[in-house]
Amino acid sequence: MKSLSPRGCARGLAVGVLLAACVVDVLYAGADGTSVVPTADPVLPTLAVLLVGLAAVLWPTERRPEWLTPQVRTAVPALVSALYSVGSLLTGRAITFGPGEVVITLCLLFVAVRHCPPRWAVVCALLDAGALFLLPVRHLRSVGSDTQAFALVGLVLIGLFAGLAVYLRTLDYRRTLAVSGTRRAERLAIAADLHDFVAHHVTGILVQTQVARMMAQTRPRELDPVLAGIERAATEALASMRRTVGVLRDTGEEAADHRPVGDLAAIADLTDGFASPAQQVTLRRDPAVSDDLPHEVQAAAFRVVQEALTNIRRHAADATHIEVGLRDDAGRLEVSVADDGRGGTQLPAAAHGGGFGLVGLKERVTALGGELHAGPRGDVGWEVRAVFPARRS
Repeated sequence: MKSLSPRGCARGLAVGVLLAACVVDVLYAGADGTSVVPTADPVLPTLAVLLVGLAAVLWPTERRPEWLTPQVRTAVPALVSALYSVGSLLTGRAITFGPGEVVITLCLLFVAVRHCPPRWAVVCALLDAGALFLLPVRHLRSVGSDTQAFALVGLVLIGLFAGLAVYLRTLDYRRTLAVSGTRRAERLAIAADLHDFVAHHVTGILVQTQVARMMAQTRPRELDPVLAGIERAATEALASMRRTVGVLRDTGEEAADHRPVGDLAAIADLTDGFASPAQQVTLRRDPAVSDDLPHEVQAAAFRVVQEALTNIRRHAADATHIEVGLRDDAGRLEVSVADDGRGGTQLPAAAHGGGFGLVGLKERVTALGGELHAGPRGDVGWEVRAVFPARRS
């Protein structure tokens, strides 16, 4: 047996109070002894108005038909109540109203302001407010102190309910903006993953394919390591793509587990996979560099190395030696990637990239309080260097 939640208990109590107030309305109408329709029971018109209002307020959300929009829910009961009040005025018969219809009308006003589309919210709210102000017409024939008092109380209640609905609608709007911003940030992060991982592997496949074509004519017996590198890069590209697509399907913490990220230990595998017969890669890691660094710093360091190696393949394919360094610089982590290329590349123009890799990388580094520098390395080569505040995790 499931235990009742506090929200469920409060909702049940509110429904019970509303139904009790409607019973009071029916008793008031029966005690009055008059009716808008002379041949009808005086209770029936009041009961019909109350049933229409209760259906609009209490209809379960999961069982609500498509045609029962917030506009219909709030406008139709208001019109029915207003017509009943006007009919009472035209026939000259006084009909006592109770608290039930007042509460229902205020609830419909709340729904109109909070849930109706912007173009309909004002219209439906005015209809509900008008129906509320017409209630005294059924009982009072002249504008006196009682009518003025009811109008004043009605204005206060309308202001409270409408103000609360506007406040909650504003919170809903802010929450929607926050969710949209989060989704946009997630899409941008996924795009960065696609660029950093998949583009890296695909560029490697292209470069090594070109090397294999040249070696097929001059050194065919040495093709096996190159072909193995192409196979490994293709496998890693597919795995990265699979993990990235998994982020689109998962939500919450599961998505974070599937996101392809790297750390300092993965840099060694990255450099080993980049090396080829034509390019030698050396990793120099300072023993003072600890593995106990914040995860986001390690991931950013991995991305720096990855982006730099990808750019070497794209723009300096003639480089014969690349040096990757991890150094402790007065308590800060320094990551550097330097090559001896002269800018020669034989890649197609479509494979050169859009030139936004370093821009995104700088945003990532500076967001962590670090600095990124990229530029020529003396007379020959290029160097990318990033410095992070190396706080222990």
